[in-house]
Amino acid sequence: MRRNNSLPIILLFAVLIVLAGYLLLRKPASSVPDTVTGRVPAGSLPNPALTPGAVLTTDSAVICVPGYTQTVRNVPSSLKAQVYKSYGITSRQPGEYEVDHLISLELGGSNSIRNLWPESYVTHPLNAHVKDALENKLHSLACKGTISMEDAQKAVAGDWTAAYVKYVGPLPRQ
Repeated sequence: MRRNNSLPIILLFAVLIVLAGYLLLRKPASSVPDTVTGRVPAGSLPNPALTPGAVLTTDSAVICVPGYTQTVRNVPSSLKAQVYKSYGITSRQPGEYEVDHLISLELGGSNSIRNLWPESYVTHPLNAHVKDALENKLHSLACKGTISMEDAQKAVAGDWTAAYVKYVGPLPRQ
């Protein structure tokens, strides 16, 4: 009597098809599609599970004093290494990333690991230079009293790309 060996092969094929479909269709937790390619370059956005944001202060009278950020900037190399490790970045080129604050120091952000992520300088169109422009704009608006510091912090922590569009203008294109 001859056994039919096709059932295990069919099941294996079905599992492989489902796995391939999952891998092709899944999106990273922090994905916001690029308007040109539909993809988000690695390093463009923080993972909200790892970097939800953390605030040191909301007091504009403190934050808006020139030189404030130098008084609170303190991210040791060991903490930066921990941030890279938590994001799975095991090697990098000089100038490729910076360990950045989701809620920037100029908006009252904290040096806590919950507020730090490896932000890329080389991804396009979203990168550290683009986010820096948003941080400068929000700092200016909050220090003028146009928006509250709390609203500026929430805007950048919630979705910095949407905040960029709202407060700066259209996202840069490739």
